[in-house]
Amino acid sequence: MKALNFPKSHRLLRPADYGKVFDDVQLKVPHRNFLILATPNNLGYARIGLVFAKKNLKLSVQRNRIKRQVRETFRLQPDLPGMDIIVLGRQGLADLDNHTVRASLNGLWQRLTKKYHQLSPSRPAESPSAGEGTG
Repeated sequence: MKALNFPKSHRLLRPADYGKVFDDVQLKVPHRNFLILATPNNLGYARIGLVFAKKNLKLSVQRNRIKRQVRETFRLQPDLPGMDIIVLGRQGLADLDNHTVRASLNGLWQRLTKKYHQLSPSRPAESPSAGEGTG
């Protein structure tokens, strides 16, 4: 089981990390309120970066609330494959309650995992701890 923490190693911290994902997007998971971009990494675990513009979420309290929800749902995903993920916010997020945001994100994480396995079915064999055959 995945540890219930969110260390720095599971975050995209440097502009180069973000640039790598933006320049080489291999997976896109669109949604009315979110867009998830991802590219596989060789680390064996997922890393996340967040992009929420003032244009879409005017108040900082709104941006921070949504970012907390994204980080929490990401942290609770036990079987995300090794990839770098960027979550972008779209308009209309400020109108959603926390339950709706969490439900949307949980669905997006499942779709992302499914697309990842469709993209490269041989990837789980590279890292034995990826939980081959689960899901």
